[in-house]
Amino acid sequence: MTGKPRIGVFICHCGENIAGTVDVSSLAEEIIDYEDVTFSTDYEYMCSDPGQNKIKEAIEDEDLTGVVVAACSPSMHEDTFRKVAESAGLNRYQCEIANIREQCSWVHGEDGGSPTKKALKIIKGTVEKVKRNIPMEPVEREHSDKCLVIGGGIAGIQAALDVAEAGNEVILVEKEPTIGGHMAQLSETFPTLDCSQCILTPKMVELNQNLNIELMAYSEVRNVSGYVGNYEVQIERKPTYVDPDACNLCGDCEDVCPVEVRDEFNQGLTTRKAINIPFSQAIPSSYTLDTEACLGLNPLRCSECADACDADAVDFDESSEFVEEEFGAIIAATGYNLYPKEEMGEYGYGKYDDVIDGLQFERLLSATGPTEGEVRRPSDGKVPENVVFIQCSGSRDPENHNSCCSKICCMYTAKHAKLYKENVPDGNAYVFYIDIRAGGKDYEEFIQDVREEDRVLYLKGKVSKLKEIDGKLRVWGLDEISGERVEIDADLVVLAQSIVPSEGASETSQELNLNLGPNGFYKEAHPKLRPVESLTGGVFFAGVGQGPKDIPDSVSQGSGAAAKAIDLLSKPTLSHDPQVVEVEEDLCSGCGICVGQCPYDALEVNSREVAEVNEILCEGCGTCSSGCPTNALSLKNLTDEQLTEMIHATLGD
Repeated sequence: MTGKPRIGVFICHCGENIAGTVDVSSLAEEIIDYEDVTFSTDYEYMCSDPGQNKIKEAIEDEDLTGVVVAACSPSMHEDTFRKVAESAGLNRYQCEIANIREQCSWVHGEDGGSPTKKALKIIKGTVEKVKRNIPMEPVEREHSDKCLVIGGGIAGIQAALDVAEAGNEVILVEKEPTIGGHMAQLSETFPTLDCSQCILTPKMVELNQNLNIELMAYSEVRNVSGYVGNYEVQIERKPTYVDPDACNLCGDCEDVCPVEVRDEFNQGLTTRKAINIPFSQAIPSSYTLDTEACLGLNPLRCSECADACDADAVDFDESSEFVEEEFGAIIAATGYNLYPKEEMGEYGYGKYDDVIDGLQFERLLSATGPTEGEVRRPSDGKVPENVVFIQCSGSRDPENHNSCCSKICCMYTAKHAKLYKENVPDGNAYVFYIDIRAGGKDYEEFIQDVREEDRVLYLKGKVSKLKEIDGKLRVWGLDEISGERVEIDADLVVLAQSIVPSEGASETSQELNLNLGPNGFYKEAHPKLRPVESLTGGVFFAGVGQGPKDIPDSVSQGSGAAAKAIDLLSKPTLSHDPQVVEVEEDLCSGCGICVGQCPYDALEVNSREVAEVNEILCEGCGTCSSGCPTNALSLKNLTDEQLTEMIHATLGD
């Protein structure tokens, strides 16, 4: 930068968030005397339209060369204020945020002016930085127009359809032989009690028939490299050992298969053959040979299915196919599992056949389930006269199980109680709950209707233990409202198991460089402003992989993630923040330490034996520069000189 710096400082009250502990007016008066600060002011909400106009007008009227906005975290409004600076003719990287909310006012009380003094030091440090910033322009790159969706549940289906309808090619990868996810296992959906398959199946068929969507079922993502706009992905298409084009779905292979294993779709309540279609509405509608269940292919120990197939569709020589594709955007919709019931020893799961989870009860309620919609207990097929529903099983229990609320359990337990009563009018339903959480349109009314049902009793309290006595499941609990202990002899116990991330979500997070929260769900870039975005550019979230949610929220988030992907893919070129690492080649020894330290794979040692930065991959975290033994790496606009002067300004009186 040439000429003397002219810095403007704009201090936000943020209502009482900052002004409640920091004397904002005195800050504006004091900072004007700081070297190279030529303008200062304060305003109640600097991010508001009038506040932004103040910044724009000051840049133009005062001929400012740099702007410091003392406000909240840069993750909230850095882009907002940089756009304002840009609109006034200033390079956007001549605008910086001094965080005096999260780093000052929020962590200090009224203690003799200390928060105000600290805020002043933070502002001075930021002024020293912006004085030495250099103008920069975003890095531009071309990109692929194709989108990858990982996961074929309702969120992934919705995301894929929306992206495809916008004219983009989509590949949807689903690890199971069919799409549909857990929603396909449900009987009815709350609060309207419409048939799950009736609303899901048309979506599945629509996806399968969409010419812009390639469905890769029974496939998994094996490797992801590259960067936003240009992700190189290796996908394994696992062998089904059945040619879908030749198969006529006669079912002869399934009829003669001698193997019986527990059926995952029916949650282990029935058995299936080694060669099977998961359920009648499965998409793709094709047989898959489960090699783990089969008697063996190497060497071949049974050929009953192939011998029975007149269409010669069974091919024991089929092997995995590895496909390499390039994508501009990726949507992770990897879904959920239920917390292992085997962990719930206090509730007797694994010991008693008639202790089941919510998904198993859904299959009992379903007309396509093992009992064709009649509620019959697994142990002997009898109709249960007394059913106990235990909510928060494994949820909200940080000491023993999971700390988070699974969000949907209150609603689906109420649905279960209602459908059980419709199925067994003379039966008794007992619901043990901690709190009722019914956050959704018409949800509270649904809960109230169920609680008013005859012979449905809600008991506020936890179940302490469960034991089989004289052929009944005796449940011990506490009714906190009456203060009395409760003992119930139940015929069937249904556990509302905690929701946990799906199997493989951790591996997906590693492939895509995604952060995970404390409960293992994907961590979004910002919980309020960027709820479907990850911190990895071009990677978005949809559905329960990001956290527990119901079907409407999953569908909404699927569309939200799709909108973000469409926005990215529709741009002629992609721009990347230029605040990246640069290499001073004369100092670089080519040791490669930085390559191993970089969490974004943005560095390599080139043919000249010096470090080289991929500016699209680099996120400017600074890990490499802090570890470089020769000090050859530095971040643009965060040089050693800038850091030194910021420290002096912050520590000075």
